[in-house]
Amino acid sequence: MAKVAVIYYSATGNVYALARAVEEGAREAGAEVRFRKVRELAPEEAIKSNKGWYDHALETQDVPEASLEDLEWADAYAFGTPTRFGNVSAQLKQFLDTAGPLWAEGKLADKVAAGFTSAQNAHGGQESTLLSLYNVFMHWGAVIVPPGYTDQSVFEAGGNPYGASSTDPLNGEGPGEAELAAARYLGRRVAEKAEVLVASRV
Repeated sequence: MAKVAVIYYSATGNVYALARAVEEGAREAGAEVRFRKVRELAPEEAIKSNKGWYDHALETQDVPEASLEDLEWADAYAFGTPTRFGNVSAQLKQFLDTAGPLWAEGKLADKVAAGFTSAQNAHGGQESTLLSLYNVFMHWGAVIVPPGYTDQSVFEAGGNPYGASSTDPLNGEGPGEAELAAARYLGRRVAEKAEVLVASRV
């Protein structure tokens, strides 16, 4: 059984919804999954100034925070982040930056890795955010497993071959069913490829 860590940052809930779908897909593929959020860095006054942000923080306060032990434990990682100026959020990046000791020991190499993201606009930086995230995976020596165009759900969700993504133009509805289906597919694909890698080491 492959072990998959789904680790994300979400301010108002869009990436959280994608993360749950990725988790569901990985479990459907038979993986053991750890579902984790990274630590919030924004000051409380900033969070309280945005009702959606504040409400989501309250709703997800019981989700465990990610640790380096989760990275060491996992056979595969699926990282989620909102798009911040076409790049990874500060909260997720800060967590990734703490992984240096594991990287130095080679404990992040040869594991499956993939990403997912959300932005307000269709051309709001989803692809560049995922490519920026994948720079980290290349330094780790991970095996990057994007969805590519390997399933119809990718096309129906907008055709992003780099990772699962969603667009929410401030309507508050979050990812649509097509986007969630593509995220579930990504979770299954990550778990299935991780299982192949795990079996090859026996």
